[in-house]
Amino acid sequence: MSLQREDAGVVGTVELADSHYKPAALESMGEARQRWEAARARAEAKAPAWKQDFTTVSGMEIPPLVTPEEVADLDPLRDLGVPGEAPFTRGIHPTGYRGKLWTMRQFAGFGTAADTNQRFKYLLAQGQTGLSVAFHLPTLYGYDSDHKMATGEVGKCGVAVDSLADMEALFDGIPLGEVTTSMTVNSTAPVLFAMYLAVAEKQGVDVARQVSGTLQNDILKEYIAQKEYIYPPRPSMRLITDQFAFAARHVPRWNTISISGYHIREAGSTALQELAFTLRDGMEYVQYGIDAGLPVDEFAPRLSFFFNSHNDFFEEIAKFRAARRIWATVMRERYGARNPRSTMLRFHTQTAGCSLTAQQPINNVVRTTVQALAAVLGGTQSLHTNALDETLALPTEANARTALRTQQILAHESGVINSIDPLGGSYFVEEMTRRMVDGTFDYFRRIDELGGMVEAIEAGFPQRDIMDAAFAYQRAVEEREKLVVGLNAFQVENEPPIDILYIADDLAERQISGLDEVKRRRDAGAVARTLGALARGAAGADNTMPLILDCVRAYCTVGEISDALRDVFGAYEEPAVF
Repeated sequence: MSLQREDAGVVGTVELADSHYKPAALESMGEARQRWEAARARAEAKAPAWKQDFTTVSGMEIPPLVTPEEVADLDPLRDLGVPGEAPFTRGIHPTGYRGKLWTMRQFAGFGTAADTNQRFKYLLAQGQTGLSVAFHLPTLYGYDSDHKMATGEVGKCGVAVDSLADMEALFDGIPLGEVTTSMTVNSTAPVLFAMYLAVAEKQGVDVARQVSGTLQNDILKEYIAQKEYIYPPRPSMRLITDQFAFAARHVPRWNTISISGYHIREAGSTALQELAFTLRDGMEYVQYGIDAGLPVDEFAPRLSFFFNSHNDFFEEIAKFRAARRIWATVMRERYGARNPRSTMLRFHTQTAGCSLTAQQPINNVVRTTVQALAAVLGGTQSLHTNALDETLALPTEANARTALRTQQILAHESGVINSIDPLGGSYFVEEMTRRMVDGTFDYFRRIDELGGMVEAIEAGFPQRDIMDAAFAYQRAVEEREKLVVGLNAFQVENEPPIDILYIADDLAERQISGLDEVKRRRDAGAVARTLGALARGAAGADNTMPLILDCVRAYCTVGEISDALRDVFGAYEEPAVF
């Protein structure tokens, strides 16, 4: 048999073996599959042996080809639907990014509040569309900059915020009624939330109508992965449900929690573990809210999520699509949610910090681009793209700009926003999505058998599972089963160093001097009175948020408020997990 070929100016005859050509209408998919299997076997017999590991970065085995047979039981209405309708597999908005781009929200914070304020204004001037605050470690752990535990850490890994005075400086000249802000803080989340609201009040902003943003506030993942906890799990959960109730009534446009898989993934989990533990954390918050007497549809619409986007392109896209389907299902069937917004999973994404290499750091721009593209094709609502130097230090201004430009090029030059869920219906993507869904529900069953997520954490279940996954991946890298460009493959010698951000040596001295001035000028009586009221309310059943707001307005510090709660709740000590 022969076919005439006319393309690109070439005219000729292409010979085809009769056994390799049959019109599609005359053969079944089964016959085509058998022919492909035979061809694959012949090709693999001749293939070089260097590549034997066809797994995702998480170690999931990947089928060489997915055909309609593998996804034949996929119900287009039940499992996919259409964009903007349950189960939201194809996205939460009917117009995708044609109606509105994702929020470009670059994570930033270093030095003093004034230093970070200048970085915020720079990023906004460069086209960033939302703010995201990184606080330094002392603030995250509930210590002031003059505490001995803060020595050597002031302003190094985020902005130093000790009191309302710092928060005022942080947002000086930035109208909080016109910008949305995300704050990455957990144990001290109610304190920083109160400070933000107090600044908005001072700016004359209508808090109930104009203030919007997101608080990370996910304490469960701290016990699982990041370890920035202060109080034991149950009083910590009480603080969170207090915020649910307070915000639902007084700050209705605020996302009271961003349930975070990002740090679970950075601790070494697989994509499936990140998905399962994050969503099960979310379910735990919902149950605690219901148990506290809150109607599910009163607080659930303001729950949001935060995921990692790693290197394995299709695994990440499948993870995001599965997350929406699972959340819609459990909220409707397990918790009886009736408001569609309660079943709609909204999420922020950050590219994978743990994937960046100190070797040949310019390559990190490529990694970040692949990861950002996966997040966009997966339907993220907002995105942070890591800078190339973030494995070495906080980013320089120039590298932060390049990271932002990566998002802008994807949005305005790549064409990926033109179609809604363009990979939907791909046999491979749908099969990967289903694997994520099935694997996540398997984890749910195991956690339910332990009594819930708090009980699973106390038993060390997720911690051990993540440790095992991290060990397996590290061993695969060290044995070169997984290649990391520049790290264990394609290395170069005598690499010149790159410029990194320098934090001034006198920073701590300046920050502590400012803190001393705040303490000297404030009303000591108001400080004592509000801290005492907070301690009494925490010991009882009062909602702690109004009491914390009173403390903040009196210029009580992060450390003082945290200590008042420590005295009531105690401090958590993690049991050894092996």
